[in-house]
Amino acid sequence: RPDVRALSNAASFRRSGPAQRHDHAVGYALRMQSPFIDLGLLPELAQVLAGLGYEEPTPIQSQSIPPLLAGRDLLGQAATGTGKTAAFALPLLQRVLAAQRKPSHPALLVLVPTRELAIQVAEAMHSYGNRLGAVVLPIYGGAEFGRQAQSLKRGVHVVVATPGRALDHIRRGTLLLHAIAAVVLDEADEMLDMGFAEDIELILEATPGERQTALFSATLPPRIAAIADRHLREPERVLIAREKTEKGVLP
Repeated sequence: RPDVRALSNAASFRRSGPAQRHDHAVGYALRMQSPFIDLGLLPELAQVLAGLGYEEPTPIQSQSIPPLLAGRDLLGQAATGTGKTAAFALPLLQRVLAAQRKPSHPALLVLVPTRELAIQVAEAMHSYGNRLGAVVLPIYGGAEFGRQAQSLKRGVHVVVATPGRALDHIRRGTLLLHAIAAVVLDEADEMLDMGFAEDIELILEATPGERQTALFSATLPPRIAAIADRHLREPERVLIAREKTEKGVLP
């Protein structure tokens, strides 16, 4: 799989004639009935979700999207399979792209424990951000460092990274964090189990203090609570019991 998931510019989706009128009609219908728009998401995002076959938000999406759209920090206890990727990806993509339409230095950093999850999350954000023109880059160990550095230099909106490889890029000056507006720690307990605690602390300390932060973890042991206390500001707390994701809802 390629390292870079560069999304088409939103302008490439502008159409004319009957197709454009159809888009306007679909957008109007979505505004009237989409539960995702009721949560505050843009009609363009809701239209993408409808095209992907997603009809209803999961509980964690319903509880997480509004506070994240409002700029709140968030502490979520949720396992894989509850829809947590979309719970942070949708609102943070919307916020980041509202402020930064042209890809440049990354504005959103998502830290994940494994290469496989980095690819999975990046692909999900690729599909959600399609019509908004987002550029999402996964970076992880085992892939060519130079190619990742070149992609970062060309400009991105979002970096999805494993902590070790992210820190390598930070130390070499290829991943610049001064423009980071939001950070997500996804599966934080697993990252700590894999020995990334120090890397996470170093990365967070290198990001702007006024950033928005979201932390998701299947469990909330004391060491996760300690990270939340240090790095989250009056976070919204969301607790979701594990349940099987049904067909027609976001992963």
